Amino acid sequence: MQTIVCMKWGTRYGSEFVNRLYSSILRQTKRPTRLVCFTDDATGIDPNVQIEPIPDIKLPPHLINLPWRKLVMWKQPLADLSGDVLFLDLDLVITGDLDEMFDFEQGRFCVIENWTQLGQGIGNTSAFRFPIGKYKHIFDRFQDDPDRFLKLYRIEQIYISKEIEDMVFWPNKWCVSFKHSLLPRWPLNLFQAAPLPDNTKIVAFTGKPDPDDAMIGKWPEKHWYKKFYKYIKPVPWINEHWR
Repeated sequence: MQTIVCMKWGTRYGSEFVNRLYSSILRQTKRPTRLVCFTDDATGIDPNVQIEPIPDIKLPPHLINLPWRKLVMWKQPLADLSGDVLFLDLDLVITGDLDEMFDFEQGRFCVIENWTQLGQGIGNTSAFRFPIGKYKHIFDRFQDDPDRFLKLYRIEQIYISKEIEDMVFWPNKWCVSFKHSLLPRWPLNLFQAAPLPDNTKIVAFTGKPDPDDAMIGKWPEKHWYKKFYKYIKPVPWINEHWR
C-alpha cells in the first residue's frame, strides 16, 4: 500500500481540494494507494480518505497557519505511517503517473528543486517524499529551540533543505511551477494559455493564482495597476486533471 499525505487547515482550501486530490491520485496510480489527510476540519471530505488530527507544534500564533506547520510531518511516530510517504500540497494539480515517485531513490528525501533558487540546494516542499522516522531530527530540533531556527531560516523549506544532507531532487520534468515554468511571459500571457508539457506529473501553484482561479482565467490581485500584466487566459487542462 502506497501512502500519500496532505494537510488542510483554516478556510482557504475546503474539502473539495482534498477530494479532488484524492480522485486525481486514484486516476494516476495503478498500485493500491491511500490518502491520509491531517486536518482540523474533516467536514465534507471523502469517507475513503483517512483522517488524522494535526499534531501539535510550538509556533508563534502568527506562523501557525503558514508552511512552518508542515514540520509536523517529520514527527515520529506519526499516526500509523511507515516507510516512504509522499506529501502533496492541496494547491497543486496531478497530471501524470505517481507510482514512479515511489520508485525513485527509495529511502531518501526527494523534493522539487525550488524554481526561484536553482543551483542553491533549496527544495520546494509542494511535493516531497520521505522515509518516516529517518529525519525526525527536523521536528525534534525545531521543537527544542524554535526561536533559534525561526531566526536562522526565513521559511520552512530552507530549514529542511539545510538540515538534511542527502536530499535529492525529482527529475525536473516531473514537477513544474504554473507561474514560473508554464505561464507565458508578458505580453504573450495576454494571448496564450499556459501549456502542459509532456512527462509532467505535478503542477504546483505557488503563491497566486490557485488552480481554481487559473482554470477560469482569474488572477486575484488587490492592486489595480498590477492587473494589466498579471493576467492569464483560462487553462483547459486544469479542468481535465483537477476533478
